[in-house]
Amino acid sequence: MTEASTLFKFPCDFPLKVMGRRSDDFRSIVLGIVQKHAGSIEPERIEERPSRDGNYLSLTCTFAAQSREQLDALYQELTSCERVLVVL
Repeated sequence: MTEASTLFKFPCDFPLKVMGRRSDDFRSIVLGIVQKHAGSIEPERIEERPSRDGNYLSLTCTFAAQSREQLDALYQELTSCERVLVVL
């Protein structure tokens, strides 16, 4: 077992922050990817924050993470998406 695998005890609430250029479909693209891996997320567990100048958008989705493999697959798909700039 690696040190990284012991940081979380699953299942656990996991806040995932995704940033990209603000556009009409950025939110739906990100939520589509997140929900594909995490299932439905309650609207109150999704925080949307535009940048000061409104050019970028940050989405924080908090969901019940089930495993390290689930998070790895989610991060992989998000970072592969050309619309996503940063995943934290």
